[in-house]
Amino acid sequence: MAKSDQLKALLRSHAEGDDARFYAVAMQVAAQAARSGHGKLAQELRDLIDEAKARRLATDMQPGIRPALLAQPRGELSGLLTVVYPKTRIADMALTDALRTRLNRVLTEQRQRERIREHGFSPIRKLLLVGPPGTGKTMTAAALAGELGIPLFSIQLDALITKFMGETAAKLRLIFDAIRSTRGVYLFDEFDALGSDRSTRNDVGEIRRVLNSFLQFLEQDSSQSLVLAATNHVGLLDRALFRRFDAVLEYTLPTSAVITRVMKARLALLDTSGIDWHNAAKLAEGLSHAEIAAACEQAAKNAILEQSTSVRDSELALAIEERRATHA
Repeated sequence: MAKSDQLKALLRSHAEGDDARFYAVAMQVAAQAARSGHGKLAQELRDLIDEAKARRLATDMQPGIRPALLAQPRGELSGLLTVVYPKTRIADMALTDALRTRLNRVLTEQRQRERIREHGFSPIRKLLLVGPPGTGKTMTAAALAGELGIPLFSIQLDALITKFMGETAAKLRLIFDAIRSTRGVYLFDEFDALGSDRSTRNDVGEIRRVLNSFLQFLEQDSSQSLVLAATNHVGLLDRALFRRFDAVLEYTLPTSAVITRVMKARLALLDTSGIDWHNAAKLAEGLSHAEIAAACEQAAKNAILEQSTSVRDSELALAIEERRATHA
């Protein structure tokens, strides 16, 4: 029968509307039933899954039935912004308790934003995310958008920053107009390219003017959107930026406890009874969340290709070492 992790995955994917993952987990349950000698039950489950997929496909093909995206950048904005509608949740992330508490506070204030505004205050909505690569900064933007049911807009800095005087500031104005007119989470990733210290000797006048424009736009912004800036190089940022944000969230490499949570979450659908979690966490020390997740996925795929439902301790250790070699 289905394991507890599979049941939880089924419920979570159903609640999030993630049909692809729901069907994948359901097929794993059917396969497990077949291996346990419940052939009739396994076939019934497969038939139910096939029927559900067929009904969904028929519904999606009917005109006017499939929901359309609520917002899409148009005109010049289409080259400056990309949009997705994430299903990520804070619960999907392996975070320290302190960071999870701060993100939940952001969500609470956003969900109660009208009540807060009625009393003359503003909810937290401008966040600066700092820390090493692969520690969850970009995923945080997706999780906030997913939790609030709003789109995630990512600013394309390569299209934003140009060599022509005044053009970048004009594009910034377009972005902040969009922030005001369409509620969403707006992510300036690799923000140090835009917000570098104005006092550096190799800085050019145009970049200083762009940063001044950004500071002005950010300070004047009182929209309903969330504005997030993420950087791996906090030391490069201009100090004036920090007081323009409502909160600075610091991301660090995962602790042993967080490493274990990341690995267990990524391998939840396979048999991990043979894994020494303490030893695996020790091997993964110094790696980022993303690198640990990639190592787990590699070990899982190795097991699947060997037609096994169990991840061997040695396979996970090898995958971690390979990821560490790549990291080095």
